[in-house]
Amino acid sequence: MIKRILKFFIKSILIIILPCVILLYIFDYDYILKGVRVVYMTGHTTAYIDDYPYFDNRKIEKGNSTNVWAIHSDYNKTESTNKLKETNEHLGTVAFMIIKNDSIWYENYAEGFNKDSKTNSFSMAKSLVTGMLGKAIMEGHIKSLDQPLGDFFPEFSTGLAAKTTVGDLSSMSSGLNWTEHYTSPFSITARVYYDSNIRDVMLGLKVIDEPGKKFRYLSGNTQLLGMVIEKATGQQLSSYLSQSFWKPLGMQQDAIWQLDSNDSGMEKAYCCVASNARDFARFGMLFKNKGVFAGKQILPAEFIEKATRPRFEDDPMYGYGFWLSDHLDKKIFAMRGILGQYVICIPEDNIMIVRLGHNKGQSVPGESFTKDFFIFIEEAYKMLGNAS
Repeated sequence: MIKRILKFFIKSILIIILPCVILLYIFDYDYILKGVRVVYMTGHTTAYIDDYPYFDNRKIEKGNSTNVWAIHSDYNKTESTNKLKETNEHLGTVAFMIIKNDSIWYENYAEGFNKDSKTNSFSMAKSLVTGMLGKAIMEGHIKSLDQPLGDFFPEFSTGLAAKTTVGDLSSMSSGLNWTEHYTSPFSITARVYYDSNIRDVMLGLKVIDEPGKKFRYLSGNTQLLGMVIEKATGQQLSSYLSQSFWKPLGMQQDAIWQLDSNDSGMEKAYCCVASNARDFARFGMLFKNKGVFAGKQILPAEFIEKATRPRFEDDPMYGYGFWLSDHLDKKIFAMRGILGQYVICIPEDNIMIVRLGHNKGQSVPGESFTKDFFIFIEEAYKMLGNAS
């Protein structure tokens, strides 16, 4: 009797599942099967900070020498405020750092994570790609921010697309027909996260709005920009990132960048560099210090200045690859990932805040940042004030 019931149950499940699988393949949504395997079958409901082992990855090689972080004389002498502690526990923060005068002033890890632990950058990678754009311009691979996208891909050389520049991609103003949707498995955002051929997906996009006029956050912009950099330099993105920043900045660890498929695949330029808090902070410090690191001009100061101020007066929350804020009347720019990954830079006070973790805070009406961003800054200043 039990065997018969079990047989009937399995048969019923197969009758339901098999047609669904076939339909996914017929309508070119088979990437959803990978999403189910990587997310739901691992007990998650969305992308997560340590999902990189489930994807193909390419190494971002560090150099032969590590630039050792300076440790502040007051390192970890000040305790976290209660509000910061509660926020970090509630949102699942696994790494939190405060850097003062280019020295680590406070550092805390949770859930078994430590200074060597890799976590997914998510969209903080967009800042890395903008840095790579600056380097490619500096080295003459790309003429300027105003070079047309069509110079690299003829698919974008007619109509409105012909007006789209590499700077429009970096500043999120390309006018692409992309929908930034994180919950629907049928969205293009989900497709490029799990699809095995990002390049073909990107070259099928169209420019439907006048480019260079208005900010509209689209991950597809950065993916196309990554393809431009790849073509202009003749290098894989991981290799160019290694050459341009990982080695010159003396990163302590090799990082990895998720690919769409196997070794011949394309990096997910809009996201998914797995590294540690200290190495992410080094990249932020390069921008905070106007492109200078260890006495060397790694990026032009003019490019840094342009990237970290608003491109559009009506959209002051974004520059080129960096989110912007005037919280506490400070000029703040930040690398930001979807689950509340931050490298927050406040040059006027020579302060940086790094946070990596599982969840972000609640939305704040009228703000482009969630509540946690403001808490991290406010409580860091309180801690620094308590110390002085």
